[in-house]
Amino acid sequence: MSERPHPRRPAAFRLDDPRVVVKDADDGASRLARGTIHITPQPDPSLLPVPLDEPPAALKRRSWWGTVLWSSLGGLVLLGAGLGVTNLIEDLSVRSQGLGWFGAVLAAAALLALIVIIGREALGLMRLATIEKLHLRATATIASDNRAEADTIVNDLLKLAQNNPRLAKARATLVSHHDDIIDGADMLRLAERELMTPLDQEARRLVSVAAQRVSIVTAISPRALIDVAFVLAAALRLVRQLALLYGGRPGTLGMIRLMRHTVSHLAITGGVAASDSLIQQMLGHGVAAKLSHRLGEGILNGLLTARLGLAAIDVTRPLPFNALPRPVLSDLAKDLLRKRDEDSPDEASK
Repeated sequence: MSERPHPRRPAAFRLDDPRVVVKDADDGASRLARGTIHITPQPDPSLLPVPLDEPPAALKRRSWWGTVLWSSLGGLVLLGAGLGVTNLIEDLSVRSQGLGWFGAVLAAAALLALIVIIGREALGLMRLATIEKLHLRATATIASDNRAEADTIVNDLLKLAQNNPRLAKARATLVSHHDDIIDGADMLRLAERELMTPLDQEARRLVSVAAQRVSIVTAISPRALIDVAFVLAAALRLVRQLALLYGGRPGTLGMIRLMRHTVSHLAITGGVAASDSLIQQMLGHGVAAKLSHRLGEGILNGLLTARLGLAAIDVTRPLPFNALPRPVLSDLAKDLLRKRDEDSPDEASK
């Protein structure tokens, strides 16, 4: 970067003064007549070169030796389980032919159930991956304003929401605008307003209800272990409800992946620090002085649950927040405090 030019000293002169000489800083050094006023115009910021962001560094691919290790161990476990079941059926057949057939039927039923469970888990993971890719594609399309890609994304969104009865009117509206002359970014904003508005309202209600429930239970719970167990169960239930609301159908593996992505998103966006600052601001305004110790702990746990829910919304939502406002923790905190203010007189009377 070039060094900042030395600022010229203030001076008073007339515009029609013949001694005034305008000279760029890049001009060669030349001697000026004595008494000449030398003016160097300042560079226009709009004409300066714009620094471009460096392309993100490519992520290192994971070593495939870990995949080989876990795949081999899984295969050995399956072979051992199959061999054990085969030996058990053979032993049952030696004792009684009926017991052997009964054991074979139970083994076949267990194998069928395992195949169904694996299929459902695979479909759930594929659906979550589809939603995640939709989010990334929509973000890129809004920046590029590509109408063809926007139409593809809208069609994928309609397929994702085709079984949701509350979005029937929104689907009809988007289909009616399919042939209109609309830019790609505006088409996605229209899809967000039509499809995401009712879902965002329900998501905010789910997060608010979960935060209030955690606040109440942790305020009246006599043991810290009960608090931890209930908060964990409430967080898992909330993330699953939000995923189902936005079109995901996570199984056990899908829930593990969702929780990992939610916690990672919470850490990357600084959500914990934002929650702490909001909590400190609330406590600084004397909220804690008006409540008991247990009620204060309940509010803190409720706010942290609400922040986790907001991070889960960002992870499970198929479209980025562009046309609609992003829900913020302060709005949910007002609902939580309003609920606590309604409950606090009852507890004070006790």
